[in-house]
Amino acid sequence: MSRATVVRAVLAFAVLAASLYFALSEPARLGLDLRGGTQIVLETQDSPAVKAGRESTDRAREVLRHRVDALGVAEASITRSGDRRLIVELPDVQDPARAAALLGKTAQLTAHPVRPPGSAPGGASADRTIPDESGRPLTIGPAALTGDGIGSASASYDPQGLGGWTVDIRFRGDGGAIWERLTAKAACAAGDERRIAIVLDGKVISSPQVTTGVACGVGITGGSTQITGDFGPKEAKDLAALVEGGSLPVPVKLIEQRVVGPTLGEAAIEASARAAVIGVLLTGLFIVAVYRLAGLLATVALAGYALISYGALVAVGATLTLPGLAGFVLAVGMAIDANVLAFERAREERAAAPGRGPRAALAAGFTKAWSAVADSAVTTLLAGGLLFFLASGPVRGFGVTLTIGVLGSLVSAMLISRVLTDTALARLPRLGRSRAGGLGTPGRIRRWLEEHEPDLMRRRRLWLGVSALAVVLAVAGIASRGLDYGVEFTGGRLVEYSTARPVDIDTARSAVAGAGFPRAVVQASGENGISVRTSAIGDAEARRVQDALAAKGGGAVKQRDELIGPSLGGELRTKAMVALGVALAVQLAYLTIRFRWTFGAGAVLAMLHDVLVVTGVFAWLDKPIDGVFLAALLTVIGYSVNDSVVVFDRIRELRRARPRTPFARVANLGALQTVPRTVNTGMGAVFILAALAVLGGDSLTDFAIALLVGIGVGTYSSVFTATPLAIVFERFSPAPPPDAPPVPEPTRRRAGRAPGDSGAVV
Repeated sequence: MSRATVVRAVLAFAVLAASLYFALSEPARLGLDLRGGTQIVLETQDSPAVKAGRESTDRAREVLRHRVDALGVAEASITRSGDRRLIVELPDVQDPARAAALLGKTAQLTAHPVRPPGSAPGGASADRTIPDESGRPLTIGPAALTGDGIGSASASYDPQGLGGWTVDIRFRGDGGAIWERLTAKAACAAGDERRIAIVLDGKVISSPQVTTGVACGVGITGGSTQITGDFGPKEAKDLAALVEGGSLPVPVKLIEQRVVGPTLGEAAIEASARAAVIGVLLTGLFIVAVYRLAGLLATVALAGYALISYGALVAVGATLTLPGLAGFVLAVGMAIDANVLAFERAREERAAAPGRGPRAALAAGFTKAWSAVADSAVTTLLAGGLLFFLASGPVRGFGVTLTIGVLGSLVSAMLISRVLTDTALARLPRLGRSRAGGLGTPGRIRRWLEEHEPDLMRRRRLWLGVSALAVVLAVAGIASRGLDYGVEFTGGRLVEYSTARPVDIDTARSAVAGAGFPRAVVQASGENGISVRTSAIGDAEARRVQDALAAKGGGAVKQRDELIGPSLGGELRTKAMVALGVALAVQLAYLTIRFRWTFGAGAVLAMLHDVLVVTGVFAWLDKPIDGVFLAALLTVIGYSVNDSVVVFDRIRELRRARPRTPFARVANLGALQTVPRTVNTGMGAVFILAALAVLGGDSLTDFAIALLVGIGVGTYSSVFTATPLAIVFERFSPAPPPDAPPVPEPTRRRAGRAPGDSGAVV
């Protein structure tokens, strides 16, 4: 075994061992869409005294962290997004109204002396009259104590106070001394003046009297006190959380709220896992049928891909979301694509030199496939990077896992699969030379193309006309039917319910209209599921909708709740357009650097063609345009450029080998030679996406449909749109003759023993 093979084997073992260590060290962090819980996005607002910015938002985050800790929510997280936004994730919390109300309070806690009715010492502006906790008017003086003097607060059950709940407060700084002076003066008074008003955000929450046990002029000492009132356990704990958390430095505004029920998350995980297992098995069977022994070993390497991807996810501390699961499954197609490219190249090498051994052909195949594999990976990574930087929420998670998956697929295909196949061919040389080895003879598609060599590019005007017609139909659908933007892009509220028994969709619409929402969009969602999309309604209105559906369905349980503010919806819509525009520009720049501007322009225009067609299909089918669709669309961009890169990489190689051949002829030959790879890779991806569409549940069905359409259209456009466009552009800007000397393709050898058959690796 050569030194290079040993190095690859050691490196593969090290990667797998490290991945296994991280995979076993701790479980992956599940997103709220899989685990269930509440996500709230708050935006800090300017106050008369403080301008909202990075510093004030960070201070608000610390206040909110204290409040969340006081709520007792396990594994909660608060992160800043940008300069003015805070993302709060509360796993397992299913009451967003309570959480949002608690987190959003500015919590200006003050303690005031009580004045006689009608009195205004120090001027009328110093006193004011507000209702007390029972609704009676109460005249209070200026604040004597603020939240800065409070150190901690906790709720406790007071059996001596007739079984009531109290809030115990401990002071800090000079808070205790201020409280002592305030209670000492109140202890000398009678009537209402013996009371002290505890005010939270301008509302009296408690106005207890100083007990008779407190001596006049002495006050309450000891650095602590109790707030009593008509508290239940929940009210007492919420109040303690607000008091201990302190005052927010700036007001906050709720701009997004998402709630996912735990059963919905469990169902999504199970559905995605089934789809992944079945899709990978079908893909593996297909690859084994085409490439036999080599295909079997490539399928085994997919298990390594799964381990590497999961280990990397845990190692970087990324959160696994529902679209992220799809990203992992989708990256299987990238791993298969790299193997298909290498195996097809190896077949070409053996067909050109029948005496060449399978190991030598395999080594040459992996070497020559690397250029296309690397370019394909880079284009997909660009899409993943754009998702991470320009998207948000679960879609951003898809970008993370897609990036991890692509890198894992590279290691799986170009390292682990190569080590396995090379080792097997070294140990079983006779099997490797036979048809069972999988690298001996070209497939039927390649043989037919080599025998007939159809001139597809001779009819390039026809293919471009078909593409133009598809774009016209897509634009017509978008213009006539419009795009059904989801609440992520328009703002509003989307709630999904599951009913105890099936409810006819017309009956559900009538029930929602009867609840006061005749313009709500009501649709079926899976089995016994109903989704209701409205404007940004409050929790009380959402409850009316739930009660109306419960009356028709024998009960209704909320499974998902998304509330998006209109400003955030417009911002996300703008981000989607920016992401698309940046994707086109970045892909064009990269392809221009790697190839020529004529190739880059052809690939980008073909990509734009694919984007318009997929969007048009969704317009004609009235499918929602939401964050998951954006993830699918940017993935289609990656796939489209991926296909074009493979074709152009072969054209570039043929052009160097045949500098005197007309470009149209070279382009046609390059397109024909990549058809077997395109068909085999496409079939592998179709198996996985079909499994996601059928078994992945409602959340992934539209995602899978968009990708199925996109891959089909992208496969067509790489040959029949991008390549003809490159030919047209080359007519107006012909390239100079290649500088590199002609390179035989593939490398030919005289019949006889190849170096690879004697144990060496080329």
